[in-house]
Amino acid sequence: MKKYLKLLRVEQWVKNFFVFVPLFFSGNITNIDLLLKSIFAFVIFSLAASVVYILNDYNDIEADRKHPEKRRRPLASGAISKSKAIGILIGLIIADIGLVFFTQLYFHELLWKFAIIIGFYVVMNLAYTFRLKHVPIIDIFIIAIGFVLRVLAGGYITGISISQWAILLTFVLALVLAIGKRRGELINAQVSGKTRKALDGYNVQFADIALSISITLAIVCYLMFTLSPEVQERFHERVFYTVIFVVFALLRYLQQTLVYNRTESPTKIVYRDRYIQATLLLWVVAFLIQIYFKK
Repeated sequence: MKKYLKLLRVEQWVKNFFVFVPLFFSGNITNIDLLLKSIFAFVIFSLAASVVYILNDYNDIEADRKHPEKRRRPLASGAISKSKAIGILIGLIIADIGLVFFTQLYFHELLWKFAIIIGFYVVMNLAYTFRLKHVPIIDIFIIAIGFVLRVLAGGYITGISISQWAILLTFVLALVLAIGKRRGELINAQVSGKTRKALDGYNVQFADIALSISITLAIVCYLMFTLSPEVQERFHERVFYTVIFVVFALLRYLQQTLVYNRTESPTKIVYRDRYIQATLLLWVVAFLIQIYFKK
């Protein structure tokens, strides 16, 4: 079972929690109908993401076998055969399409915007898998756009409007994660050699500058988000002070990356770093208080 979960990259499904962003920030997390829609969106997006991961691993089998970590992936290591992976892939596609139709029937709504987002996500990542991941800058932009699509999917399925600042913030934060990942690959490449063609368009100095710029933009976007009139009216003017948690978490991540040269993916850093985890928890609690205990 473990090798199949690894093939689906279930640990990466945490990224799909971004579909809950519109529900959380709208103050409707206790609305059972909207919560159920968001859960459906999470499952559908997770299955679509697993389709992309399997296609990517299938396409990169030979390259992954030369990578110090990726060679342990089920397809690269031979733990799962190509034919079995294709069978799982087809099953996932059928299940995902069926789930979209079931969701529409269950809620008696035409969720065509949501379906278009899912379709666009898959098509965009197919282009990424077979071509665009080898093009510097474009590769990290596609990763960042993927996170924006998750937020949009959560908004479309629930009918909740999303602030432009929230969309821009999502994009920039995702850019931080993508650049951080590339930087880690560059550091590893100095030891084991380059394993990704797109790395030819990067170096550590560029990654450090781009990472610093992106984190600065993320802080500015979050600050503007908390100061926007609709957010201040929806929550409380004290929501501005939650910027403290955001700044600390981003600086902590920057410290782990630039000072301690942590080369693992940003997701793994978040999983392992207790300071970042505690800060995120405090941020969520602070926002919950602003949303649900406004008075």
